Amino acid sequence: MDNRLKLKYSWTDEQLIEAARTSEHWRGVMRTLGIQTNSAGVMTRIRRDVARLKVDVSHFKGSRTWSDAELIRAVTTSFTWDDVLSALGLATVQQSTRQHLVRHAARLGLETSHLESPSPAAVTPTPVHPDLANLRSAAPSMAAAWFTLRGCPASFPAEPATFDLLASMQDGVKRVQVKTTTTWDKHRKSWLARIGRRPHSEGNRAPLIPYDPDEIDLFFIVDGDLTMYLIPVRDIAGKTSLLLRAYQGYIVGNVREMTGGGWTVRAA
Repeated sequence: MDNRLKLKYSWTDEQLIEAARTSEHWRGVMRTLGIQTNSAGVMTRIRRDVARLKVDVSHFKGSRTWSDAELIRAVTTSFTWDDVLSALGLATVQQSTRQHLVRHAARLGLETSHLESPSPAAVTPTPVHPDLANLRSAAPSMAAAWFTLRGCPASFPAEPATFDLLASMQDGVKRVQVKTTTTWDKHRKSWLARIGRRPHSEGNRAPLIPYDPDEIDLFFIVDGDLTMYLIPVRDIAGKTSLLLRAYQGYIVGNVREMTGGGWTVRAA
C-alpha cells in the first residue's frame, strides 16, 4: 500500500506516528507535519488516520495543563477528587475545575466510585438571637404553643376575625385575642398594654374602643419581660389599656421558659 496520500498535504504513516508521539495536541501534529491550514477536512483526515494506526494520544493536553494519561494515572492512584486535583497541580477550591475533571473522567470511561467526596467545610450558622422587635409577630404562635402544650389544641382562623386564635379547652372552645407590649411606664413601674381595637377608619386613626365580651373570651398578653398573662375578657371589660403590674394574679408563665435564653429584655 502506498503510504503517500494524494492530497495537497501529504504524509506517511511513519511521519504521522512520530508527529502524534511528540506533540501535545492536534494542532501540534499538524505543525510537525508542516501543515499550515485550519481546514477541518485535513484535521478530520489526520484524526481518522491516527485512529486507523491505533496511535496512543492520551498524552494530548489541548488547552489543558494535563493529559488524558495524567488524568488516568491521577484517578487510579487517588482516594478523593481533591487528591486528583492535587496530583494534576490544580487548585482544589475551584468547583468548575472539579466538574471539568469529572466530565473528562466520564469521557474516558474511568472508574471513579472509589473517589470519596470531600467532607463539606463546616458551616458556622449565622448567630440568630431573639429580639423584642419581633414579639408582636411571634406572640400568636407563642400563645398557640402555650395552649397546645397544655392539651388545649389551638387553631388560627382561616379568615380575618376579631379573635387571633381558637383554643379547645375543657369547658369549650375559647376565642383568644393576643396582645403584646414593649412599653414600660417608668413612673408607675409597669408594662403598659394597649388592649383596645380601632374601628375601621381612614388612615386607621379612630380612637381605641374596648372589645365586646360577646366577640372574644380571653386575652393572652406578653409583656416586654416575656411574661405571659391569660385574662378573661369579663375581668377587664370596658378597658382599652392595662398597667400589667395590677394583673400579676393572671400570670401563666414566661416565654423564656418555653424558648430558652438569649432574649434581649428590659434592663433592670
